[in-house]
Amino acid sequence: MGRVIGVQRLVELRRSWRSCCVVFTNGVFDLIHYGHLKLLEDCKIMGTVLIVGMNSDASVKKIKGPKRPIMPYKDRSKLLAALKPVDYVVSFGEETPLKLIKKLKPDVLVKGADYKLEEIVGAKEVKEWGGRVKRVKLLPGRSTSELIKKIGKLSGR
Repeated sequence: MGRVIGVQRLVELRRSWRSCCVVFTNGVFDLIHYGHLKLLEDCKIMGTVLIVGMNSDASVKKIKGPKRPIMPYKDRSKLLAALKPVDYVVSFGEETPLKLIKKLKPDVLVKGADYKLEEIVGAKEVKEWGGRVKRVKLLPGRSTSELIKKIGKLSGR
């Protein structure tokens, strides 16, 4: 089972994983759904340890607006950490995970194929230290935004 962990502890662990291939991805994970699970499964296949950077509540508000997140970080992180592919979940409070990526120095950085390579935060840095950047295909119609729209229609909004 995955674990929710602090940045400093994770940095310490990362130093000991010399022979492991560390994979990093990030997101809000506001309403966890099958699209998220598929992304995480695809990430896990690429390495030994999967670290998921999750936006803090304040960070989500900055990028998604005042009505988000729907679920607080504590709930989102515990749900995500319980998913089989996830080894560690760590919070970041900035709008992007760049500081976190620089601290953890993952071997593989993964984002959805909806991002162009040049739009992926940390891609340049990961490549500079010899890591790889991968884009994975997303499942059509499986997104938090789509779920929110469906829920809104069900509730008559």
